[in-house]
Amino acid sequence: MQKNSLERKYLADFVYGGIDGAITTFAVVAGVIGASLDSVIIIILGFANLFADGFSMATSNYLSTKSQNELSKNDKANFDYKDPKKTALATLVFFLIIGFIPLLSFVVAPVSPLLEENKFVISFFLTGVALFIVGAFKGKIIGKHWLKSAFGTLLIGGFAAFIAYIVGFLIKNIVG
Repeated sequence: MQKNSLERKYLADFVYGGIDGAITTFAVVAGVIGASLDSVIIIILGFANLFADGFSMATSNYLSTKSQNELSKNDKANFDYKDPKKTALATLVFFLIIGFIPLLSFVVAPVSPLLEENKFVISFFLTGVALFIVGAFKGKIIGKHWLKSAFGTLLIGGFAAFIAYIVGFLIKNIVG
């Protein structure tokens, strides 16, 4: 199998898992920061999200791919079989790897005073870079302008983080 076709075969899983992993994990970070809660809560909720949501997405991808294969069997001319286990595994792996990026500065911060003081800013920056790279890669593979695709993905992720921050801030002020 050619590299290009392998990239195309798993592009949806990479984009689906990578973007959702980064966005949902950073949403936890932003929501906790917005609520002015302790960083240990970011670590606990962030890892809970990382593994539970990653498993959920992999399972959903498995069932979706399996259903699509079954539906497409009758249309042999357009039938493009995808292995549900491989697509699920790809989604999970991309979700876990890219979804860990927003937590990285919080995990490493206890051993570095510089990181401790700037862990949210570093998390924000690293997550932005991750989303930018996923978007650029997606654009390159599908033949769209990579920069436009990268900024579009970054904008979507930024908006989700903004929503999470505001929700955390508002709920803290309502209940606190």
